Amino acid sequence: MKKILIIMFALLATITANAQFEEGKKYIGASLSGLNLSYNGSKELSLGVNATAGLFVADNLLLYGQAGFDHPGKDIDNTLNAGVGGRYYITQNGIFLGANTKFIHSSGNYNDFMPGVEVGYAFFISHTVTIEPSLYYQQSFKRHSDYSTIGLRIGFGIYLRD
Repeated sequence: MKKILIIMFALLATITANAQFEEGKKYIGASLSGLNLSYNGSKELSLGVNATAGLFVADNLLLYGQAGFDHPGKDIDNTLNAGVGGRYYITQNGIFLGANTKFIHSSGNYNDFMPGVEVGYAFFISHTVTIEPSLYYQQSFKRHSDYSTIGLRIGFGIYLRD
């Protein structure tokens, strides 16, 4: 009986998740990156805050813009970033694959262009609100060994109807 209930819950969750990724829906999100879990050669451990807004241009395909602030936690200047990206939600399960690019700027005369990729999961806690854990990688063009970053991001998303 317990297995049947779990299977029914999983099926219901996937049907609900699929309905959220339709063309024309809007997306608003916020995330914490790092959470003292990201690492690169020059910053060691860091924490960042990002805001995202986007639109589903086709079923399962989200295009978005983002802005953020990062505090490295070491003797490195804080940075601001802005960028664009996209996500593809794998049908009926909430797993997404993403690609993005952003421009990084700090007051300490540091600018960088960083493309990145991510894989994550949109876990619905209500009909429109999600918790979105994801793993990400950002590639630095300035100094790969010091600034390229791999990390964990925990986000919250809101999927809005027209």
